[in-house]
Amino acid sequence: MTDLDVNTVHQNIHQRQSIGHLVEPAPSSQQLQKAFEAALTAPDHHRLKPTRFIVIQPEQRANFGESLSQALADLGETDPVQLDRVKQHPFRAPLLVIAVTQFQDHPKVPLFEQTLSSGAAIQNFLLSLQVQGFASMWRSGAVVESTWLKHHLGLADRDLISGIIYIGTAAKAIAPRAEVVISDFVTNWQS
Repeated sequence: MTDLDVNTVHQNIHQRQSIGHLVEPAPSSQQLQKAFEAALTAPDHHRLKPTRFIVIQPEQRANFGESLSQALADLGETDPVQLDRVKQHPFRAPLLVIAVTQFQDHPKVPLFEQTLSSGAAIQNFLLSLQVQGFASMWRSGAVVESTWLKHHLGLADRDLISGIIYIGTAAKAIAPRAEVVISDFVTNWQS
């Protein structure tokens, strides 16, 4: 890999930020496929591939909003304003992808490792989308805990909805990420 390639990779990583206001265009199916391919290269002990993705196409956002409202009601929310508000969440972006961790029993791969693998897969997914010119927001919230929503999506009770990823094009330029002082986060261990 050349210095130029390394700098491009690092620049992409440093520039990635969550962006809340997303508009058209969304990635094409080919661009989305590239992002999924990148996601599925994440570190994965014993190659269990615990990460799954469910795509919510633009024409399904209203139906998914209804599902989110039902999921919130399932969790005990009774305020009609909140139940109505969550119906609009899918319209924050032209495309949504639900990331799921499907836990598998394995004597050498604890559940926390499978969760970390999914997190790495999601990060690869976000970075691939960004290098292709798209922006995203990785959200969770109370609804991801809903057993009703898990069943509605065809998941098992033990599966983890790792988040809902909102994808599109940034509506406006955002300020660069603040510089991080590496020494605040990294130390050398000494015995």
